[in-house]
Amino acid sequence: MKEYCCHGNRLTLTLGVNVQQIATVERQVFDFLGYMWAPIIGNFLQIIFIIVGFFGALQYRPKIVIVYAVWSLLWIGWNIFVICFYFEVGLLKRDSPILNIDTGNRSWWFDNGIGCQTPNKTQLDTGLDYVEGCLLQYYYVEIIHAAIQCLFSLLGFCVGCYVVYVFSEEDDSFDFIGGFDTFSSAFQSPAKSSHVQLQPVYVATGAR
Repeated sequence: MKEYCCHGNRLTLTLGVNVQQIATVERQVFDFLGYMWAPIIGNFLQIIFIIVGFFGALQYRPKIVIVYAVWSLLWIGWNIFVICFYFEVGLLKRDSPILNIDTGNRSWWFDNGIGCQTPNKTQLDTGLDYVEGCLLQYYYVEIIHAAIQCLFSLLGFCVGCYVVYVFSEEDDSFDFIGGFDTFSSAFQSPAKSSHVQLQPVYVATGAR
């Protein structure tokens, strides 16, 4: 039963990281189109650690799965920052150069959102933070992307921790039944008989 449970959680983790990989690659494509270099670097690292977690679960390597789990926490922190950035929490502003690394680029969704009107040069020069006619403003699209990554990473972290726990339990409870029996029987001293049989002793005496 325990082995079946471990196998099921390994399967859940491998399927989860595959879905997470697809979502990250999709996000990476649109970040490349918008030349958002900080998210591009973050997505690239995320793709690498997803591959690490996949092979860790596939090859029963708990230490590798731990690396993936730790990175998942860092990735959650980064995406929470992105959400705060687009919501303009505190001192954060959407027009600050943090995500584009001072290149002046904007999210690809800013000009290409669903139903959006293409902003003209005058609107861009005035620092317009939205485009009229959009079904969903670009910053909400970015927030949704970040929230999905947080959800996947949180699930991956929880399942990864449980898989590591099960791996550790299996190592500690290795079944030695029958292992020492054969070994001990090979070196067991022969059993002593409880009955001692007395034999007559004849002493040869010289003739007189």
